[in-house]
Amino acid sequence: MDWGKLPPGETFQTVSAVATDSQDRVYVFHRQDPPVMIFDRDGNYLNGWGNGAFIYAHGFYIANDRVYLTDRNSSVCIMYTLDGKPIKMLGEHGVHSDTGCEKPMDPVPRPAGPFNYPSEMVPSPWGDLYVSDGYRNARIHRFDSGGHLLQSWGTWGKDDPGQFHLPHSLLVDETHTVYVCDRENHRVQVFTANGEFKEMWTDIQRPMDISEYAEGDFLISEGSVDGKPSRCSVVDKHGKVLSRWESRSAHGSWVDSRGDVYLALTGDKSVDKCVRQS
Repeated sequence: MDWGKLPPGETFQTVSAVATDSQDRVYVFHRQDPPVMIFDRDGNYLNGWGNGAFIYAHGFYIANDRVYLTDRNSSVCIMYTLDGKPIKMLGEHGVHSDTGCEKPMDPVPRPAGPFNYPSEMVPSPWGDLYVSDGYRNARIHRFDSGGHLLQSWGTWGKDDPGQFHLPHSLLVDETHTVYVCDRENHRVQVFTANGEFKEMWTDIQRPMDISEYAEGDFLISEGSVDGKPSRCSVVDKHGKVLSRWESRSAHGSWVDSRGDVYLALTGDKSVDKCVRQS
């Protein structure tokens, strides 16, 4: 509970996401300067970066010691080095695609191209980039490693495969499979690398974020709904629940190389760490 030793006078604000690098250093993405705060695995503060660079910190992902983040309200997705040097940006600051949606999470009259309040960018093992464009759009976008748009899929809706109501997080694994947290539809939708529907997991409540354990299982952080408390679930490659526990509401979550879990808490403005016991 309330993990992390902050410098004197510093506090966390709304913590949106958390991730670890190859040395299990912990990167916390929150809505205050410095927006990226870095700790060792014991919670000792190391440094931070990004002052003044983001309007609304949202998605944050690390792969091969590269940072992939989304500044939601600017409608940009940016790749950085671990020490905060920008490498590549997708989208243009303040330029939003015409979806007809003005209020985040409202119905989307006409899903469109990139971006209108994107939620997360992640790389695939083969280099393509995938973005969940969910708050004022209802699409998944796929780019090549150079940032050129290859395809988009998805429409706004509550029932059918390929319909989304806030695709909030996603993950692409070594089997060329794309897992999408379809948050307000209380499900995870599973697709091929080029957007063909495969299956749907429905034993899920408001899926916020999805991360992968070294063994291949997934951690899903889930929000509260209809009086049911927030929780974390460990599921296999087909969504079968292997374990589940109640937690504080985690907007973002991450599994490090040792299987320890970090939870990014927006409401509680903090980070929780759950240490693996076996």
